[in-house]
Amino acid sequence: MRAGIDLEGIVDRAIALLDRFGLASVTMRALADDLGIRPSALYWHVADKQTLLAAVADRIVAGASPADDVAGAARELRGALLAHRDGAEVVLSSAALGLGGSGAAEHLRRALEEQGAPDAATGANVLAQFVLGHASLVQQRIQAAELGAYEGAPDAVARDFDAEFDAGIAALVRGLAS
Repeated sequence: MRAGIDLEGIVDRAIALLDRFGLASVTMRALADDLGIRPSALYWHVADKQTLLAAVADRIVAGASPADDVAGAARELRGALLAHRDGAEVVLSSAALGLGGSGAAEHLRRALEEQGAPDAATGANVLAQFVLGHASLVQQRIQAAELGAYEGAPDAVARDFDAEFDAGIAALVRGLAS
């Protein structure tokens, strides 16, 4: 095994593969090849691919900066998801399996608590589901636009849905407050 391989470096390379080729190309074999090691050497650092993807999901979510309000926190989280190809899918699938990505709801819970929401934990879970679903839809449309199967420029797709996203967050926040 090459000297200097650690979990942080493995996650860095997995994210680089994700950004360049998409989730389907992030395999243990491709990652090992990229690192210049044997696939079995990866298992010294991660138990399996789902554990690796959970660490990737946690890193993606950690890219969301704190915000002064719930809407800002939701936008920051969405931005962190959209910053990585298939980022929403990685976080969504890891969170669904209870392996990673829980920081998404935690990020939103902190913002809700700061605004005095009565049930911040439930509200955070509801908001996280909306943010993850919306970001997943946008990322699929971006990929479709790249292939010519969706009208519009790929780099404009996320911006095209900003107002819709903000309206959805505002409606959810109003509902959670009542």
